[in-house]
Amino acid sequence: MFLDKLDWRYAAKKMDPSKPADEAKVAQIVEAIRMTPTSSGLQPFHLFVIRNKDLREKLKAASFGQEQITDGSHLLVFAAYDNYDDARIDAVVDHHAAERPGTREALDAYYSRLKSLYLSRDGHENFEHAARQVYIALGFALAAAAELEVDSTPMEGFDPAQFDAILGLEDKGLKSVVALVLGTRDVEGDWLASLKKVRKPAYEMVTDLN
Repeated sequence: MFLDKLDWRYAAKKMDPSKPADEAKVAQIVEAIRMTPTSSGLQPFHLFVIRNKDLREKLKAASFGQEQITDGSHLLVFAAYDNYDDARIDAVVDHHAAERPGTREALDAYYSRLKSLYLSRDGHENFEHAARQVYIALGFALAAAAELEVDSTPMEGFDPAQFDAILGLEDKGLKSVVALVLGTRDVEGDWLASLKKVRKPAYEMVTDLN
Protein backbone atom coordinates (compact mmCIF):
# COMPACT_ATOMS: atom_id res chain seq x y z
CA MET A 1 0.00 0.00 0.00
CA PHE A 2 1.29 3.44 -0.91
CA LEU A 3 0.86 4.88 2.60
CA ASP A 4 2.87 1.97 4.01
CA LYS A 5 5.71 2.92 1.66
CA LEU A 6 5.54 6.51 2.89
CA ASP A 7 5.85 5.21 6.44
CA TRP A 8 8.85 3.09 5.35
CA ARG A 9 10.76 6.05 3.89
CA TYR A 10 12.79 8.51 5.89
CA ALA A 11 15.67 10.88 5.16
CA ALA A 12 18.55 8.42 5.36
CA LYS A 13 21.46 9.78 7.38
CA LYS A 14 23.88 7.04 6.35
CA MET A 15 24.02 5.31 2.96
CA ASP A 16 25.78 2.02 2.16
CA PRO A 17 28.20 2.77 -0.72
CA SER A 18 28.41 -0.94 -1.58
CA LYS A 19 24.70 -1.05 -2.47
CA PRO A 20 23.88 1.38 -5.30
CA ALA A 21 20.30 2.19 -6.20
CA ASP A 22 18.92 0.09 -9.06
CA GLU A 23 19.31 2.00 -12.33
CA ALA A 24 15.89 0.94 -13.63
CA LYS A 25 14.29 2.36 -10.49
CA VAL A 26 16.30 5.56 -10.73
CA ALA A 27 15.04 5.93 -14.31
CA GLN A 28 11.47 5.65 -13.03
CA ILE A 29 12.11 8.32 -10.39
CA VAL A 30 13.54 10.62 -13.06
CA GLU A 31 10.48 9.97 -15.21
CA ALA A 32 8.22 10.85 -12.27
CA ILE A 33 10.08 14.15 -12.01
CA ARG A 34 9.59 14.76 -15.74
CA MET A 35 5.86 14.09 -15.34
CA THR A 36 5.49 16.53 -12.44
CA PRO A 37 2.74 19.13 -12.92
CA THR A 38 4.02 22.72 -12.97
CA SER A 39 2.42 26.14 -13.20
CA SER A 40 1.13 26.71 -16.76
CA GLY A 41 3.11 23.67 -17.89
CA LEU A 42 6.33 25.70 -17.95
CA GLN A 43 8.55 23.05 -16.31
CA PRO A 44 10.98 25.84 -15.35
CA PHE A 45 13.84 23.72 -14.03
CA HIS A 46 16.52 21.27 -15.07
CA LEU A 47 17.53 18.05 -13.35
CA PHE A 48 21.13 16.89 -13.06
CA VAL A 49 21.58 13.18 -12.31
CA ILE A 50 25.13 12.84 -11.04
CA ARG A 51 26.88 9.50 -10.72
CA ASN A 52 30.45 10.73 -11.22
CA LYS A 53 32.34 10.18 -7.97
CA ASP A 54 34.86 12.99 -8.44
CA LEU A 55 32.11 15.50 -9.14
CA ARG A 56 30.16 14.33 -6.12
CA GLU A 57 33.29 14.77 -3.98
CA LYS A 58 33.43 18.42 -5.05
CA LEU A 59 29.74 18.88 -4.30
CA LYS A 60 30.19 17.17 -0.93
CA ALA A 61 32.74 19.84 0.00
CA ALA A 62 30.10 22.44 -0.88
CA SER A 63 27.58 20.56 1.29
CA PHE A 64 29.38 20.85 4.62
CA GLY A 65 30.86 17.37 4.22
CA GLN A 66 27.58 15.46 4.24
CA GLU A 67 28.62 11.88 3.52
CA GLN A 68 25.38 10.81 1.86
CA ILE A 69 26.43 12.72 -1.26
CA THR A 70 29.28 10.30 -1.89
CA ASP A 71 27.98 7.23 -0.04
CA GLY A 72 24.77 7.24 -2.07
CA SER A 73 24.99 6.18 -5.68
CA HIS A 74 23.10 9.03 -7.36
CA LEU A 75 22.91 12.72 -6.60
CA LEU A 76 19.99 14.59 -8.14
CA VAL A 77 20.38 18.37 -8.28
CA PHE A 78 17.29 20.41 -9.12
CA ALA A 79 18.12 23.78 -10.71
CA ALA A 80 15.45 26.39 -11.43
CA TYR A 81 15.36 29.00 -14.17
CA ASP A 82 17.04 32.18 -12.98
CA ASN A 83 14.31 34.14 -14.79
CA TYR A 84 11.60 33.86 -17.44
CA ASP A 85 12.03 35.39 -20.87
CA ASP A 86 10.36 35.35 -24.28
CA ALA A 87 12.47 32.47 -25.58
CA ARG A 88 11.72 30.16 -22.66
CA ILE A 89 7.99 30.77 -22.82
CA ASP A 90 7.88 30.61 -26.62
CA ALA A 91 9.60 27.21 -26.47
CA VAL A 92 6.74 25.90 -24.31
CA VAL A 93 4.17 27.28 -26.77
CA ASP A 94 5.95 25.70 -29.74
CA HIS A 95 6.23 22.33 -28.02
CA HIS A 96 2.56 22.24 -26.99
CA ALA A 97 1.42 23.39 -30.43
CA ALA A 98 3.45 20.64 -32.08
CA GLU A 99 2.06 17.98 -29.77
CA ARG A 100 -1.53 19.28 -29.94
CA PRO A 101 -2.34 20.32 -33.51
CA GLY A 102 -4.94 23.03 -33.85
CA THR A 103 -4.21 24.69 -30.51
CA ARG A 104 -1.71 27.37 -31.61
CA GLU A 105 -4.18 30.27 -31.50
CA ALA A 106 -5.42 29.43 -28.01
CA LEU A 107 -1.87 28.83 -26.79
CA ASP A 108 -0.65 32.15 -28.18
CA ALA A 109 -3.48 33.98 -26.44
CA TYR A 110 -2.91 32.27 -23.09
CA TYR A 111 0.86 32.60 -23.02
CA SER A 112 0.77 36.18 -24.25
CA ARG A 113 -1.22 37.03 -21.13
CA LEU A 114 1.27 35.02 -19.08
CA LYS A 115 4.18 36.95 -20.58
CA SER A 116 2.57 40.27 -19.69
CA LEU A 117 2.54 39.13 -16.07
CA TYR A 118 5.83 37.26 -15.74
CA LEU A 119 8.10 39.41 -17.89
CA SER A 120 7.12 42.55 -16.00
CA ARG A 121 8.38 41.07 -12.71
CA ASP A 122 11.95 41.23 -11.48
CA GLY A 123 14.24 38.25 -11.92
CA HIS A 124 14.31 37.28 -8.26
CA GLU A 125 10.53 36.99 -8.09
CA ASN A 126 10.52 34.83 -11.20
CA PHE A 127 13.31 32.63 -9.82
CA GLU A 128 11.34 32.14 -6.61
CA HIS A 129 8.31 31.12 -8.67
CA ALA A 130 10.40 28.62 -10.63
CA ALA A 131 11.93 27.31 -7.40
CA ARG A 132 8.46 26.55 -6.03
CA GLN A 133 7.85 24.34 -9.06
CA VAL A 134 11.06 22.48 -8.17
CA TYR A 135 9.59 21.54 -4.79
CA ILE A 136 6.58 19.99 -6.47
CA ALA A 137 9.02 17.86 -8.48
CA LEU A 138 10.95 16.98 -5.33
CA GLY A 139 7.72 15.75 -3.75
CA PHE A 140 7.03 13.53 -6.75
CA ALA A 141 10.58 12.20 -6.59
CA LEU A 142 10.31 11.37 -2.89
CA ALA A 143 6.98 9.63 -3.38
CA ALA A 144 8.27 7.66 -6.37
CA ALA A 145 11.41 6.63 -4.47
CA ALA A 146 9.28 5.45 -1.55
CA GLU A 147 6.96 3.47 -3.83
CA LEU A 148 10.01 1.78 -5.39
CA GLU A 149 11.75 1.34 -2.01
CA VAL A 150 14.76 3.37 -3.00
CA ASP A 151 16.26 5.21 -0.06
CA SER A 152 16.58 8.95 -0.39
CA THR A 153 17.83 12.04 1.39
CA PRO A 154 16.51 15.47 0.38
CA MET A 155 19.03 18.25 1.03
CA GLU A 156 18.94 22.01 1.25
CA GLY A 157 22.12 22.03 3.33
CA PHE A 158 24.60 23.17 0.71
CA ASP A 159 26.07 26.38 -0.64
CA PRO A 160 24.03 27.18 -3.77
CA ALA A 161 26.65 29.55 -5.15
CA GLN A 162 29.30 26.82 -4.95
CA PHE A 163 26.97 24.25 -6.53
CA ASP A 164 26.22 26.72 -9.32
CA ALA A 165 29.93 27.29 -9.93
CA ILE A 166 30.86 23.59 -9.87
CA LEU A 167 28.04 22.68 -12.28
CA GLY A 168 28.44 25.76 -14.50
CA LEU A 169 24.83 26.79 -13.97
CA GLU A 170 25.17 30.53 -14.49
CA ASP A 171 25.97 30.02 -18.17
CA LYS A 172 22.84 27.88 -18.45
CA GLY A 173 20.56 30.47 -16.85
CA LEU A 174 19.94 28.19 -13.85
CA LYS A 175 20.32 28.29 -10.07
CA SER A 176 20.51 25.25 -7.79
CA VAL A 177 17.59 24.89 -5.41
CA VAL A 178 17.58 21.49 -3.72
CA ALA A 179 19.34 18.13 -3.99
CA LEU A 180 18.24 14.52 -3.52
CA VAL A 181 20.54 11.60 -2.81
CA LEU A 182 19.44 8.12 -3.89
CA GLY A 183 21.01 4.93 -2.58
CA THR A 184 20.56 2.25 0.07
CA ARG A 185 20.32 2.94 3.77
CA ASP A 186 23.05 1.61 6.06
CA VAL A 187 20.80 0.25 8.77
CA GLU A 188 23.65 -0.50 11.18
CA GLY A 189 25.34 2.86 10.75
CA ASP A 190 22.28 5.13 10.64
CA TRP A 191 21.06 6.28 14.04
CA LEU A 192 17.70 7.27 12.57
CA ALA A 193 16.92 4.00 10.79
CA SER A 194 15.36 2.21 13.77
CA LEU A 195 13.41 5.13 15.19
CA LYS A 196 9.67 5.57 14.88
CA LYS A 197 8.46 8.03 12.25
CA VAL A 198 7.05 11.12 13.93
CA ARG A 199 4.50 13.42 12.31
CA LYS A 200 1.87 15.78 13.70
CA PRO A 201 -1.50 14.07 14.22
CA ALA A 202 -4.10 14.88 11.59
CA TYR A 203 -6.28 16.79 14.03
CA GLU A 204 -3.49 19.34 14.53
CA MET A 205 -2.80 20.03 10.88
CA VAL A 206 -5.97 19.22 8.94
CA THR A 207 -9.20 21.21 9.06
CA ASP A 208 -12.25 19.93 7.19
CA LEU A 209 -14.57 22.72 6.03
CA ASN A 210 -17.74 20.94 4.94
